[in-house]
Amino acid sequence: MDTTAYGLKTVVNVPYEEAIARVTEALKGEGFGILTEIDVKATLKKKLDVDFKRYVILGACNPNLAYQGLQTEEDLGLLLPCNVIVYEVDEGSSVVAVLDPNLMVTISGNAALESIGQEARTRLERVVQSL
Repeated sequence: MDTTAYGLKTVVNVPYEEAIARVTEALKGEGFGILTEIDVKATLKKKLDVDFKRYVILGACNPNLAYQGLQTEEDLGLLLPCNVIVYEVDEGSSVVAVLDPNLMVTISGNAALESIGQEARTRLERVVQSL
């Protein structure tokens, strides 16, 4: 697992569709569901008529953590859900990356969200490491 400026990232040696299935299952195991799914390749083709690699943005949400966060700061919804991306490197490998929830805490400036952000990060780290 690599840490980037704003997320956690790993390369998995499985095809794109399998990577999506694996990350979805791993998220489920940590209490996250997928609220949205954006097929970037299809969207760019439709809107700009350009070709792009297979790339999906999954909007993942852990309802319990989201509820705690929203009780603490109502405007936190601007930073939800946690984005998870999967994109194809080649036919046999894919990248999976997740937004670091601690970044959302930093952006909010609300120290009361720190424990929620850390709990979300710990869960998402387990997701990425499990892949």
